[in-house]
Amino acid sequence: MHVPSIILIWLRIWISMAQLQQGGPDEKEKTTALKDLLSRIDLDELMKKDEPPLEFPDTLEGFEYAFNEKGQLRHIKTGEPFVFNYREDLHRWNQKRYEALGEIITKYVYELLEEECHLKKVYIPVDAMEGEPRSFIFMSEDAMTNPDKLMVLIHGSGVVRAGQWARRLIINEDLDSGTQIPYIKRAIEEGYGVIVLNPNENYIEIEKTKAQVQLSPDSSDEPAEKRERKDKIQKDTKKRRDFYEKYRNPQKEKETVQLYIRVSAERNPKRLNLKRLQPEENGSPEEHAIYIWDHFISQSAAENVFFVAHSYGGLAFVELMIQREAEVKNKVTAVALTDSVHNVWHQEAGKTIREWMRENCCNWVSSSDPLDTSVESMLPDCPRVSAGTERHELTSWKSYASIFRFFGDAMEAKSSSGKAAPTRRSQRIRYEEL
Repeated sequence: MHVPSIILIWLRIWISMAQLQQGGPDEKEKTTALKDLLSRIDLDELMKKDEPPLEFPDTLEGFEYAFNEKGQLRHIKTGEPFVFNYREDLHRWNQKRYEALGEIITKYVYELLEEECHLKKVYIPVDAMEGEPRSFIFMSEDAMTNPDKLMVLIHGSGVVRAGQWARRLIINEDLDSGTQIPYIKRAIEEGYGVIVLNPNENYIEIEKTKAQVQLSPDSSDEPAEKRERKDKIQKDTKKRRDFYEKYRNPQKEKETVQLYIRVSAERNPKRLNLKRLQPEENGSPEEHAIYIWDHFISQSAAENVFFVAHSYGGLAFVELMIQREAEVKNKVTAVALTDSVHNVWHQEAGKTIREWMRENCCNWVSSSDPLDTSVESMLPDCPRVSAGTERHELTSWKSYASIFRFFGDAMEAKSSSGKAAPTRRSQRIRYEEL
């Protein structure tokens, strides 16, 4: 097995220390100096010395991978699935390679949404000024004009972006299980308008300029003695860092600054219990969902709106309902959650919201039970049924057919009752009897 050269250097230093400890006072002083040196060296940084450059292709072809006719990612030459451990004993480098591929996958899915699903990209905020950071969502041509029904898709947290359920599934399984494309295509076939949210695209990253890196808080009000002492500490720290730098050769990663996208929740700000630096910054999926509701979903012509929300997307929906309860009740016909992480107690959802969720929502959760089997819940909100899988990331795909049946039943129940808000109690009993 390959042993990085830096490990050999490390071993030699420890051997030298052991030899010095057997000598007199001079040798012990040298030992102390060596210990001080070792205490100041970051082993993780040292390990970067033997890494290949963190430079990766920016296309699938550059990685020598492509999606086959089954939507599976395969090596162009060998036909093998993606290999994470491309280089042994270099986990950090392999992880960076995986992340680089993931960014390409994100762009590839965006292309599929436009080219295969025929969705259009719509930029937000809607009143963005020139040069202002922007995000975007995707929607079908009839999303705002379809008078009958509209489907809204919300993914979970993390690295996923619009059109994805799980990057891991896209890379290791296939496009059907890892993306929202099957939902989008079937929804369009069945006459739904479609809106695909992008709740994790909250900011853009730009490389820090040299001035930004060196920028420090204004200390002009500090006493001169305190300022001089601070400057001396900073100089001493830099001197030590520069001295020990010759023992290290880390790959310098670019320093970036985050510019948040202005997507604010304008109404009821006191109820939005979110931690963020500035009220005008879009620092969360919850704010994104509220913004898209205010500017698109609530303005659509659809009489029946349906949500599919996975994982953290379920929490974002509950927060949306807390903020816009009357509007949601009036416009939303049914909500399908897939392994949602919402919590009606922690989010302080009121009694009327919990009652509405019991009648109009269903949560397909990870479980070893067969698909659609009732699963006991400790929370007084929506019914929980099995997604037919114990893997969190697969719940949206495994419950795909059941969710469309659930929406169909909701439409039928609403039509037969003639009420503005449908009753889902019969649907819930049916699941509980399974």
